[in-house]
Amino acid sequence: MISDKMTQALNEQVNREMYSAILYMSMSAHCNQVGLKGFANWFMVQYHEEMLHAMKIFEYIQRQGAQVKLAAIQAPPAEFKSPLDMFTQTLAHEQFITRSINDLMEIAIAEKDHASQIFLEWYVTEQVEEEENDNDIIAQLKLIRDNPQGLMMLDRELAGRMTTVPTDFSKGVAAAMAAAGA
Repeated sequence: MISDKMTQALNEQVNREMYSAILYMSMSAHCNQVGLKGFANWFMVQYHEEMLHAMKIFEYIQRQGAQVKLAAIQAPPAEFKSPLDMFTQTLAHEQFITRSINDLMEIAIAEKDHASQIFLEWYVTEQVEEEENDNDIIAQLKLIRDNPQGLMMLDRELAGRMTTVPTDFSKGVAAAMAAAGA
């Protein structure tokens, strides 16, 4: 069983991951509205990844015999200046999530909670990938600047991103991942 402190921190992280999901859903909606369907696709795929992140923690809390306590989730912004603005905000948000995951790991280390340390290692690795992806797209957007042809090429590239995570967690994360071949 995990400590009350770890349980509270993990519950807060579930909410952070769910906020991440709706933030990216909002960015997807905005991109769709302005005609950037590829960007909309990229952010919707990201939405699904964030829901997986939330569900993994949700189930971990339960498997550890602790209680999940969800809180209200703040509404995300609905308007964005540009694709570069969205990805700059995305990177800043993912850096916040990285710090949050690191804080969770510090709690697990301080409490000698080896099970939580092992569980959180996946998130540490995942955050490196998240920030790398955002930095790569930001670099491309900076190269494109105000070139509409370049933006449309990147939009087409981002349209090719596919969901590689399960989206139905009704039978649990492990069953969903097995069914999805993940």
